Amino acid sequence: MANDPFEVALLAPSTAPLASRILLPCRHANSLSLSGLSVDQQERDILDDILFVLMGFEGQYIRFSSTYTANDEKQRLVGPQCRPPAGLDVSLRDLTAPILTLASHYMALEAFVEVQSREEFGTVNHALCAAIRKLLKDYLILVLQLEHQLLTNNGFTLHMLSLYTKPTAHMLSQLYVLTQEILRKNAILDEDKEESDDSEDIDDIIEALRGGNDGAEVGVKKVCKGGAVLGLITKRLATMSGDPAARELLTTLLREASRPYMAMLNEWLHHGGINDPHGEFLIREQKSIRREGLEQDYTDEYWEKRYTIREGDVPPQLESVREKVLLAGKYLNVVRECGGVDISETVTDVPTTFDDPRFLENVNLAYSHANSSLLTLLLTTHELPARLRSLKHYFFLDRSDFFAYFLELGASELRKPAKVVNTNKLQSLLDIVLHQPGSVAAEDPYKDDVKVSVNEVGLTNWLMRVVTVTGLDQDSGGNTTMANLITPAPSAPTVDDKDIRGFDALVLDYAVPFPLSLVVSRVTLTRYQLIFRYLLSLRHLETLLVGSWTEQNKVTSWRMKSKNPKIELWKRKAWTLRARMLCFVQQLLYYCTAEVIEPNWQSMMSRLNEGQGRAGEDADEIEQDNAPQALPGQVKRTVDELMQDHVDFLATCLKECMLTNSKLLRINSKVINTCTMFANYTTHLSRYLAAAEAESAESSTASSKLDTLIDHLNKYELNFSRHLKILLDALNYLAATETVVFLSLCARLSMAGDGSDGVGRGQ
Repeated sequence: MANDPFEVALLAPSTAPLASRILLPCRHANSLSLSGLSVDQQERDILDDILFVLMGFEGQYIRFSSTYTANDEKQRLVGPQCRPPAGLDVSLRDLTAPILTLASHYMALEAFVEVQSREEFGTVNHALCAAIRKLLKDYLILVLQLEHQLLTNNGFTLHMLSLYTKPTAHMLSQLYVLTQEILRKNAILDEDKEESDDSEDIDDIIEALRGGNDGAEVGVKKVCKGGAVLGLITKRLATMSGDPAARELLTTLLREASRPYMAMLNEWLHHGGINDPHGEFLIREQKSIRREGLEQDYTDEYWEKRYTIREGDVPPQLESVREKVLLAGKYLNVVRECGGVDISETVTDVPTTFDDPRFLENVNLAYSHANSSLLTLLLTTHELPARLRSLKHYFFLDRSDFFAYFLELGASELRKPAKVVNTNKLQSLLDIVLHQPGSVAAEDPYKDDVKVSVNEVGLTNWLMRVVTVTGLDQDSGGNTTMANLITPAPSAPTVDDKDIRGFDALVLDYAVPFPLSLVVSRVTLTRYQLIFRYLLSLRHLETLLVGSWTEQNKVTSWRMKSKNPKIELWKRKAWTLRARMLCFVQQLLYYCTAEVIEPNWQSMMSRLNEGQGRAGEDADEIEQDNAPQALPGQVKRTVDELMQDHVDFLATCLKECMLTNSKLLRINSKVINTCTMFANYTTHLSRYLAAAEAESAESSTASSKLDTLIDHLNKYELNFSRHLKILLDALNYLAATETVVFLSLCARLSMAGDGSDGVGRGQ
């Protein structure tokens, strides 16, 4: 047995899934020489040897290259280089060379099937290996037939063997080139010089850590699987489209390899679920992001990041409809979580391979169905328009008789510093007001979702931090995520918030159930709160100014005509300044509500109602199998468009209300602060006026207290006029450069610009 050239050795267990042992031939250092034999004898000997080599074994004469090591996985995947025996006739050598290349390809393909069948390479690679294994089985049948010819046909020659193996050699050559490219993409071969993008690997590690793993099991090596493999086959198919045999072979491989991928695609398109244990589907799911976190999701993470597209792993067949695939599954996933999809129902009559002519139609129909289903769920089942109208009542103070009553009841609590305000008491007062019979809010079915909270950061500082961090004043519009609203970047405060009062810190919150929380997310609700605080500050300031007029009418020194003309002139200037401030606040409030919020609201609701009508139409069209309208190209309204309309509405309101421009914020804040300080100073003015009257009656000389009064009033008037002029100049500039909507505001605010322009003395 020691002299037997086919002696075998027992090696350690291999990594093959179904193999427990591998038997490899032990090579002799030197092959036998054919020198001295006739050409016919050489041909007979070499034919017998070639059959062994074609099955992956060395022969007596044909040996593998001396550098080849069968235990080295990389060398096995490349395939051994077979050496023709010494002394072989030149004509026989030329016929033998392509056959030996065929044998090398076969051995490399066998190693490829073994390696790529491992679990971590995914189901697409497994299906590809199964298809290749079937072809290799046909190859072995051919070798068996060739052996039969050799044993039974005395006229069988090397030339005949070469002719019989040419089609198979061409097939294995195509398979070899394809598999080598896949291996290079897998970074298994040294020839791979491409820099892999490890961003998705980092995402996988983070996802594993969020899931409670230590990250040790997450690989950092890029694996070519799923859509990337299908893309390589498709690219190779396009390259070899002029070769009928190669085209047929690659088409078969693509068809078989795409079956598990199509199963995942159909599950996603028709059930909204992902069955992707190996991470090879074009949609990535981050399971750590759950809908329970929507209440604290300030970045729209659930909708934007839970399901994302794996860049670089999208098959070319899905490249043109990738967004539709993503949205169809996302829409259905929402419907499924609300119990609107029967996941136990088996999907039938759908394409199972990429070459099915109904492939794109399947994606389009699924997208239309998912879109109409979610639209119906949002607009009809969960009554989104009614929810938005409810939000408008509470946050935009629309028909807010109840809120005025609430402010009146809670005035004593709201005058306290924000840190000591009792929110439970305010919540109880709000509940009483909302359930008051005859109130507008009493008929609102969602009134119990309104909550009271206190934000110790002032509105101006909050807005300034948001603008500084997210660039709201840099034409970001509706694309701003407002991710830093919770932890804004530190900056110098515009207004000191240390002594902020309850009126300035009051914020309403609103509980929105799923799936409406996708439309009214925490981000959009924060925008509602910003507008609410701004409108509330204007309403409160208006109340203070009206209250100052009321207080002045109660004091005798204000009502009675003074004998001192200087005092009488001072009172006229005080009345005029208060009237100018009140005019400013009322015009600004009217502009924000009647010229900004209401028109934009009506525009958004008209588009929303249009979508509500389209949802029913699309659902009816999908039921008609042969109707051309069923194509998603005909979808007139999508859920994402609806969500974007809502975001755009809020972004437009913020911008046109001067809440997204840092310069306007600073100037407007100074004007409002001046008005607030003047309104709060009314009691002191009345006391100083009475003292000045008494001092003037006792002495005919100049009164020091009167001079102090005149000086204080002049400072208020100067500050108000100067800041108002700066504000008007800024608005005029922005109206000319950005948006003309500020022109109407300039016209309105100019009425408060000069006390002599028809502004009355009193209210």
